[in-house]
Amino acid sequence: MSSPLTSPFSDQLAALTAGCAQVLSEKELASKLALCRPLKVKLGVDPTSPDIHLGHTVGLSKLRQFQDLGHEAILIIGDFTAMIGDPSGRSATRPHLSHDQVMEHAKSYQDQAFKILDPEKTSVRFNGEWFGKMNFQDVMRLNSRVTLQQMLQREDFRERIDKGHPVRAHEIQYPIMQGWDSVVIQADVELGGTDQLFNILVGRDLQHEEGQHQQVAMMLPILTGLDGIQKMSKSLGNTVGITEAPREMFGKLMSISDEQMVEYHRLLLHEEFSREIHPMEAKKSLAERLTARFHSVAEALRAREEFELRFSKKDLESADLPSYEPPVDLPRDIISLGVDAFDRVFSIQKSRGDVRRLVEGGSVSWKGEKVTDPKAALFLDGGGVLKLDRRSAVRIG
Repeated sequence: MSSPLTSPFSDQLAALTAGCAQVLSEKELASKLALCRPLKVKLGVDPTSPDIHLGHTVGLSKLRQFQDLGHEAILIIGDFTAMIGDPSGRSATRPHLSHDQVMEHAKSYQDQAFKILDPEKTSVRFNGEWFGKMNFQDVMRLNSRVTLQQMLQREDFRERIDKGHPVRAHEIQYPIMQGWDSVVIQADVELGGTDQLFNILVGRDLQHEEGQHQQVAMMLPILTGLDGIQKMSKSLGNTVGITEAPREMFGKLMSISDEQMVEYHRLLLHEEFSREIHPMEAKKSLAERLTARFHSVAEALRAREEFELRFSKKDLESADLPSYEPPVDLPRDIISLGVDAFDRVFSIQKSRGDVRRLVEGGSVSWKGEKVTDPKAALFLDGGGVLKLDRRSAVRIG
C-alpha cells in the first residue's frame, strides 16, 4: 500500500499542515517525516448513513494529500463504533443502529470515499476485525485503561450532565474504541475534525501505554451546513451529498450565505476567496466547480444553465423541474404542501414554521404569483409551478 516519498520531508511539512486548525504537534510530525519512511495516516469514519457529504470530504481530501505524497492512507470503517455513534458535539444520545444496517451503509460509503481517495493506495480496515474477537473480559481490561474522570472531561458530556440530560454508559466506550483503533494499526497520524480532539488524545494515551510512538493529532476545521450555523450533518438535514444529482448539488450550493463562501473556498477548494468577484458570480463558480468534481464538467455546466434558467431568468414554466403529486389526503394549504414537497421531492426536512417564514418572506409563488398568506389554500386543478425558495421549485400536474 505504501510507496516512496515523493518530496523531501521539509517540503511536506508545510503542505501537510496547511489548512489544519491544530496540529499536536508540528515538531512531532517533523520528526516522523524526518524518518523518510511512509507514515501510517488514519482517518476513521462511521457509516451511520449510506451517503458521504461535503463535510466528510475535508478529512478525505487531507488523507488523499498524504497519499499523493507517498504515505499509507488507512481508512477505518467503524462498523462497531457506528453502532454506538460518536457522541462528539451531541446534545443527546444517537439512535442505535444494528450491525446489518451499518454494513449496508458501508457498501456505498466505500464507493463514495473512492471518489476522493486512490483505491489502489488505500488500506481499508473495519474495526470489527478486532472488536468482534473480544470477549467480555477483554472489554473490561480495555475499560480499565481509562478513568471515569477522564471521560467526564469531555465538554459535551459535561454539558449534558449539567443540563440534566442522560449520558449513556455505552457512549463512554466510543473514545476508548477509537483510541484502540490507533493502537491496532499503529497509526503515526490521525486526522479528525476539531470535535475529535478528545478521542484522538485517548488514542495517544493508549499508544503510550502500549509502548508505541504516539500519533500526531491533525485537527481539521468543521464545515458548516446549509443552515450556516451547525456542522454539516445528515441528522440535521443541512448536507450536500456527493452523489446527489448535479442539479440538486448545484442548487443547494447556491443557497449558502455570502459569509460561508470564504469557508467553502478554503475548506473545499483549498484556496482563498477573492472579494474582487461579484458574490453571485463567485457562488455560481463555486457551485459549478464542486459539482464538476463529483460529476463532470459538462454536467456541472448544464446544472448552472438550468439554475440560471429557473432562477436568474425567472423562466420557471419552461424549466425542467421535478414533478410533485401531493397525496390525495393532504390538506391544500400552502404550509402543508410546502412541508410535504420539501420532504418528498428534495429530502429536506422543513418544519411548518420554516415554511411559514418562507411564505411570509415572499419566497413562495404559485403559477408565477407570490403567496404571502400562510393560510392560503391552493387550487391545483390544471397544474402549475410551485416555487418554494431560491433553489427549490416543483411542477404539479
